[in-house]
Amino acid sequence: MAKKILIIDDEPGICSVVSTFLEKKGFTAIAAKSGKEGIGVANHLKPDLILLDINMPDMDGFAVLVKIKNSKETASIPVIMFTGRSDEIAKISASALSCEDYISKPFELEELLDKVKKIIG
Repeated sequence: MAKKILIIDDEPGICSVVSTFLEKKGFTAIAAKSGKEGIGVANHLKPDLILLDINMPDMDGFAVLVKIKNSKETASIPVIMFTGRSDEIAKISASALSCEDYISKPFELEELLDKVKKIIG
């Protein structure tokens, strides 16, 4: 059975490109366009991995990460932050909140795939 990856990002273009790429590589990709929607999908579907943007309008990625990691339903789901923020403060904050990895946009799809495979195979 294909591993499920939840993409939480408010940019439809990013969701579409990443979803299509991951599905071609044998994963099941589900997209959520906001932090609140992403939390709901994570609770319902229990994905194997979450790709999470930081800068979103309704709830930023750090707040989403806190909710995911503080819920016993979703705490064990690994999270990779993928974001336009490349500053050290964002990386340190993500790590302190139990984020498994971090990738800055723009990124190469193969680089993302390497990180995904490292975490969920």
